[in-house]
Amino acid sequence: MKWPRVRPRSPRSDSQPGIYTDLDTLIRLQFSARGFTLRPRQPLHSILAGPKASKLRGRGLDFEELRGYLPGDDVRNIDWKATARLRKPHVRVYLEERDRPCLLLIDQRLTMFFGSREKMKSVAAAEAAALAAWRVLGEGDRVGAIIFNDTDLSAVQPRRSQSAVMRILRETERYNRRLRVDLDEPTDTNMLNAALQMASRTMKHDGLVVVISDFRGVDEQSRRLWTRIAAHNDTIAVHVSDPLERGLPRGPRLVFQRQRGQIEVDTSEAHLQKGYSEGFAKALEGARHFLRRVETPVLSLDTTGDVFSQVHAQLGQSGGQRS
Repeated sequence: MKWPRVRPRSPRSDSQPGIYTDLDTLIRLQFSARGFTLRPRQPLHSILAGPKASKLRGRGLDFEELRGYLPGDDVRNIDWKATARLRKPHVRVYLEERDRPCLLLIDQRLTMFFGSREKMKSVAAAEAAALAAWRVLGEGDRVGAIIFNDTDLSAVQPRRSQSAVMRILRETERYNRRLRVDLDEPTDTNMLNAALQMASRTMKHDGLVVVISDFRGVDEQSRRLWTRIAAHNDTIAVHVSDPLERGLPRGPRLVFQRQRGQIEVDTSEAHLQKGYSEGFAKALEGARHFLRRVETPVLSLDTTGDVFSQVHAQLGQSGGQRS
């Protein structure tokens, strides 16, 4: 599929790379959205290639039956081994292509407004969503999104058009730039569940739901909603984290900014180091255990390094292919 290229706007004077994303950056990612796929058929080394078959039919790739040749059949589908064995021409028949809409859930809550290295988790999530949206459109499928923060959410219905992708990017940028450490708005810890609830109503069956989040606040309701979605759709979890969340650096006291006030932490204390790292690992393993039960692969991203490189390393085609 080909579509008109969007000319990026001139750089914004208020842009803060790494702190906030901007529409120009998200648009330019269309030129990097190659060399990986979110479709059921995956390269052998992709994290999406596993022993479980996709719940979806795929796009004209699944073998259905072997039958005798009929006038008008494509000769390229002749099964020569079967033809030689049965002494009559036989062809391989494949299932008809099926539309595969994709719905992106893009987390822009305050917990995502954190980063100790190159960028905030919220920026990494926005870039991952842009890469996915451009790639899905490039493969000829419909793409939509639910963008959410601590107080509300915005939905873009799946469409097979550049305008749909542009709306996703604009809404993602808008939500991203609303993030502030001094927000004085009441927060709703159930907004992840609200997004999952909307996704379960939007994607009834035969779709792909990609959740891009740090998965803070996952509870039993989250698991029930995810199970309902995964029963009739393919699902992918994109877990976004920061190195400082996985382990505290040893050394001087650190001051962390919270929504209300600050907290000072003595990172040289061994029991604090151990408890902090074990707490993160336990929460992550609990989430991964549940996702494995519902056959959801997990793509891990962090705030260091290029997001495309991380995506390509885990999903990309071998041999450097970029198609």
